[in-house]
Amino acid sequence: MSLYTPRLRAGCTLLLLIATAACGGRARGGPPGRGPEPAAAGANAPAAGQRRVPVQTDAVTLYRRLGLLAEGGETPFVGNLTFFAGRSTDSTLMVLTISLANRALRFSREGDRYRSGYRVGVEVKRGNDVVANVSSDETVRVIAFRETQRTDESVLFRRIMPLAPGTYDLRLTVKGDSVNNGSAIEATIGVPRLADGALSSPVAFFEATPRSTRDSLPRILATPRSTVVFGRDTLLPLYVEGYGNASSFPVRVQVRPEGTSSVLWTDSVSLTRQGNLFSGVINVPLQRLGVGVMVAHVNRVGGTDTLQAPIFVAFGDDLPVATYTEMLDYLRYYVSGPRLSAMRDAPPEARARLWAEFIRDSDPVPETAGHEGLRDYFGRMAQANLRFREEGGPGWLTDRGRVFVSLGTPDQILEPNINDLNQRGRTQIWEYRQHRLAVVFVDQTGFGRWRMTLQTETEFETTARRLMVQ
Repeated sequence: MSLYTPRLRAGCTLLLLIATAACGGRARGGPPGRGPEPAAAGANAPAAGQRRVPVQTDAVTLYRRLGLLAEGGETPFVGNLTFFAGRSTDSTLMVLTISLANRALRFSREGDRYRSGYRVGVEVKRGNDVVANVSSDETVRVIAFRETQRTDESVLFRRIMPLAPGTYDLRLTVKGDSVNNGSAIEATIGVPRLADGALSSPVAFFEATPRSTRDSLPRILATPRSTVVFGRDTLLPLYVEGYGNASSFPVRVQVRPEGTSSVLWTDSVSLTRQGNLFSGVINVPLQRLGVGVMVAHVNRVGGTDTLQAPIFVAFGDDLPVATYTEMLDYLRYYVSGPRLSAMRDAPPEARARLWAEFIRDSDPVPETAGHEGLRDYFGRMAQANLRFREEGGPGWLTDRGRVFVSLGTPDQILEPNINDLNQRGRTQIWEYRQHRLAVVFVDQTGFGRWRMTLQTETEFETTARRLMVQ
């Protein structure tokens, strides 16, 4: 059996809360993500927005497109459903795993620790009949305030439900303490019949112990986000089971960029017999994948059914979840046009090398583990989205957002006619003394739609191009 240990940072106190029908809490860690700001919990709490990285605007859509249960709202979460054979072909074990970030919860002091809680509700219906109904109150405790700020999969909830094969309606709600509504999602799910020759769901995991009998419950600590970090992690393990009485059970896996037929990596393994089933671990080498969103396609050799599992190779710690193309779009104010074009036009198998070269060339402090330049860039993007939104569009793409993301906070903002907020033709002047630049914005409508003047836009673009990674 191959055991995979989550990626941990030295010096961090780690918490992973697991709630199942048959096991209790354990401490583990996991990959990065992002939740909302928690309530301040002490005198040492950082200022609102400090070192924040933006949630990708459509991260929920991306997760859902890859088959995950994801929702934003007051208690954002990501979950997945996986299926394993029960004791007979008329019983399938559905494993629901939900991940939350500590930062998605609101913590309060409890003696020398911090405490928060959340409630999970799961309703499974077949037609008008409720076949499963779960309501569970969970508690999370951490020993330091910095732990309340964690953005990775620091909290996991798991529930195993035996169901007959068929189609069901599922409603999932997650509600943190001290919020009004929490978050909810509804989905129609198909529970497969796992007969001889069938495969279980392939599952990205933190820990997995192979089952020796179909009568037992799966002992798998899954990672719903299926996320690893480029340059930090080396493998992503997938656990899979096969069923039947054959003498062997060969399995083939292919990893492709999402939405393409290009194969980045492929391998075949023979699952090991464990009692009355087969099981095994497929270790996917990340250096062969590049960065962005991929899909692992797993099938029994000679079989017709193919199962899929998403793989998210994050571009770095504290960077938003994105496809390769989306990440390059985000970097339009950080990287020169020719270099972005070269990265965008590269074939999938070259992306890992190009991204590694970009990180090497652009890291302002290569001696540290993180990339301070990208961290600050995405921090400015987050602030721009909060401060400069216009007409429902993202703030970082407005004229003021564009200047803020590229150059940072101006040394001084002048607004000569500030007394009349509804006046057409109001102006703002942003001064950047280091660059000897003054950017003039005009609100021609009086409704807060600020545009750079043509002259200062030319001067700004000259300055911004000089600062870009070439």
